[in-house]
This record gives sequence, structure tokens and C-alpha cells, in this order.
Amino acid sequence: MVDNTWSDLVFPAAMKLKASALACERNGRVVFSGVDFVVKSGELAELRGPNGSGKSSLLRQVAGLVPVSGGGLTLDMGDDDSAGDQPLPQRCHYVGHQDALKPSLTVRQNLSFWVMLLGGGDGDVERALAAFGLPALSEVAVQFLSAGQRRRLALARLPACPRPIWLLDEPTTALDQASQHTLANLLTEHLAGGGLALVATHGDSLRKADHVITLGNGGSEFRRLQK
Repeated sequence: MVDNTWSDLVFPAAMKLKASALACERNGRVVFSGVDFVVKSGELAELRGPNGSGKSSLLRQVAGLVPVSGGGLTLDMGDDDSAGDQPLPQRCHYVGHQDALKPSLTVRQNLSFWVMLLGGGDGDVERALAAFGLPALSEVAVQFLSAGQRRRLALARLPACPRPIWLLDEPTTALDQASQHTLANLLTEHLAGGGLALVATHGDSLRKADHVITLGNGGSEFRRLQK
């Protein structure tokens, strides 16, 4: 039987991701500016706002895929220096709207590629496949999968290659209830182990957030929720 628990993964307890007057400009248009937030180890921040408000752009900035046009992003790892000067993007898992899968490769080959690229072992591949109910599809080419199956495979790299920061852009898209439950459990374990997460959502929350970052009309609001 494959062990699908990941609670033995522990990240620095003093980790802190901070944005100060963060701004984003794309194609000559200011998407947002003046965004401030602090998210700590064990915390989940939800990004909310209408389409075009910059939720995806903000996640991609943290992931290092979109340049910061103003302000800054910093990651304080506290007293932990095990990763040396590893830059912020290398500490992140980003799962966007595109599943980042090669259609001609099998399910196992795609996940094995991510494990090889991001760090992990063969056992991590097997556990991650099992976590999302994918073993029976492991030798099937991705081009023959449904949208929900592709989404589950894209998300499987979260537990297969542990990283302290999860950046998830509407992660429940195309997922059935069972898969949403699986992802919610993994997210809870990730946070319990000291990880943190930023999740863009239109209200389909995986669990109660610690913070809400609301984007819109070029500005933002950062709010801590009451537990």
C-alpha cells in the first residue's frame, strides 16, 4: 500500500513572504500597484478580484515569470540557511491555468520529468500518482486524458517535489469533488508542515484562508481573517 501522507515534510517555521508597494505593468498598462502583504509559515492567502485585476500576474511575479515593475518581493527564511542564496522562484511551486504537460508523453513520464527537474525520487512519483488516483493511467499518453485528469496530473507535482511556497491559480478548475478533497488535504498538510500558499480564487475556497488579498481598479486590499 502506498503511503499518501506528507505531514513529515517540515519547512522553516519563521518563513515570511512580503510584498511592498508591488506593481505590475503589462503591455504598457498598469495592472495593479501599491500591493502590500505579509504571509507567514503555515498561512494561506486568497487572491480575489474580477477577471483582469491581476491575480494571475501577481502569482507569476512571485514565481519569477513576470517582471516586477515597482516595489518589491522578499522572502525571509528566518534562521534557516539550508538553501543558501536560492532565489525566491526556486522555492516556489506554480500551477497556473496551463497544465504544463507534454501530450505525447505518458502520465508517469510527465511527472517523472518534473521530479527530475525540481528534485525528488522515484518513490515520490509513485506516492504522488496514488494521491491523485492516477496509477491506472500511468502509462497513458496525456493527449488522451480528460481535462480533469490532466489537472490532477499537474497538481501531482506539488507533493512529488516539495517546495515551501505554493502558488495556485484557480486550482480546482475541472476537478471533481473527490480530487478537490485530495487537494484540500494536501494543502492542509503543507501548511501544517510550515509551508505557505497563495491561491487565486473566484470563491471556490479549498479551506478557510488566513488572509485575503483583493485586487481591482489598480489598487488592492490586504485583510487578515478572524479564525
